[in-house]
Amino acid sequence: MNDKIYSGIARPAFTPRWIDSLRPDEVFVFGSNLAGQHGGGAAYVAMRDFGAEWGVGVGLRGQTYAIPTMQGGVETIKPYVDEFIAFARKHPELFFYVTRIGCGIAGFADRDIAPLFAGAIGVENICLPEKFVECLK
Repeated sequence: MNDKIYSGIARPAFTPRWIDSLRPDEVFVFGSNLAGQHGGGAAYVAMRDFGAEWGVGVGLRGQTYAIPTMQGGVETIKPYVDEFIAFARKHPELFFYVTRIGCGIAGFADRDIAPLFAGAIGVENICLPEKFVECLK
């Protein structure tokens, strides 16, 4: 896998399967629920390690960005993904690692969620999971 350079720093081409540390300008993007009850999966890691806040289910907190995935079908997730992509475009000082949101506890497949991120392809400060990119090809 080839790295890409962003802000003069080599970053992975795809979101790593496991993230246990972040540079100061990096953000962990995870699937949440609207109530911000980060009790399991990537949401728990986000709260434990990177500054996600209990009770906050949407947006930037600490070095995390929450995208709700537990409120219904894929169509209910899309507006939050669109909001995230717009946010990332407005914040080129940050680099975002999108985890496989919705593909764990929420129960969706990569092929269901990946199309929501089609607008992130080519956004230099968004790093997607390899499985999402494969689904988008």
